[in-house]
Amino acid sequence: MTGLFDAVFARGRAADAVSGPAWLAAMVRVEAALAEAAADTGYVGRDAADAVAAAADPDRFDLAAVAASAAGIGNPVAGVVERLLELVPERHHEAIHFSATSQDVMDTAMMLVAKDAVAAIADDLRACEHALLDRIVEEEWEAEPRLWARTLLQHAEPIGLMDLTGRWTAGIAQARRAIEDLEFPGVLAGPVGRSWSKRMIPEKDLRAHVMRRLGIDPSQHLGHTARGPVVRIGAAAAEAAGACGKVAVDVILLSQNEIGEVGEGRPGGSTSMPHKRNPVAATCARACAARTPGLVATLFAAMPQELQRSPGLWHTEWETLSDLLRLTGSAAVWLRECLEGLEFHPEAMERNLREAEG
Repeated sequence: MTGLFDAVFARGRAADAVSGPAWLAAMVRVEAALAEAAADTGYVGRDAADAVAAAADPDRFDLAAVAASAAGIGNPVAGVVERLLELVPERHHEAIHFSATSQDVMDTAMMLVAKDAVAAIADDLRACEHALLDRIVEEEWEAEPRLWARTLLQHAEPIGLMDLTGRWTAGIAQARRAIEDLEFPGVLAGPVGRSWSKRMIPEKDLRAHVMRRLGIDPSQHLGHTARGPVVRIGAAAAEAAGACGKVAVDVILLSQNEIGEVGEGRPGGSTSMPHKRNPVAATCARACAARTPGLVATLFAAMPQELQRSPGLWHTEWETLSDLLRLTGSAAVWLRECLEGLEFHPEAMERNLREAEG
């Protein structure tokens, strides 16, 4: 089934950011930064660190082999380390995976891919906001169109079109600001979660050097069993997906034949009914958004992790967060497509007002 539904559920840059190759590249990048930081702080020789960094090219790693290695220890860092041991001369092996655990590498790689995915989502959400503003500016109405506000799906009071689109824009912008405020902390805490920064003088603070090389604020921390940052990323992504889904379902409702007040510029067809003009972009945005709440629930369920490292719960986060960011990114891309071509039909709005008012 892999790939069969990607056209719907894996659209845009966020999907690429959390892909298998992106995860592999992030793990390799962490290993390279770790070796270089170990040399920065004098724990290993510079020649050894440079040898590791030179070998840390994702193109020199077989994704399938790395993935298969997870069966041995429960995560794919095993395959990354094994490949580095093959690529790096034995005299420089001291710089490979220096003082790190597999969770250090997995957690930090997860933050790197999440950061890239969130940046992509924010860009598409911002484009949705601009699309709504542009569509209003492009129109040359003598007066702002009015339409029914509908509460409990029944006629309530007339409102201006900009009241409707303004509420859409506000919801999207609020969600965008939430994901833009996220933090993406890395971790280098060693076998039992004791941070290097608590044990070493600043010049010898290996963790700080690693994080700076990765572009991560060293003051931010992700604990091996303190998973708040992971949950916050997931919750913010789900909020963004929900904001996209809200606009999408409004478009779907207002584009019904009986209402006809909006319509997609590039509607989809039907395999059996050639007369149909389906709001496919809004439909797919809603479908992506609808899958996110259960994924957030999984992240929350994984929070009470046992002692210093959980047997199983931190493992659940990798695909869960990746799926969540991929679906949110896809929802944002679909909604962007919907809004950039959205058509308003003031004549239908006026007709519906007249008919209901008698």
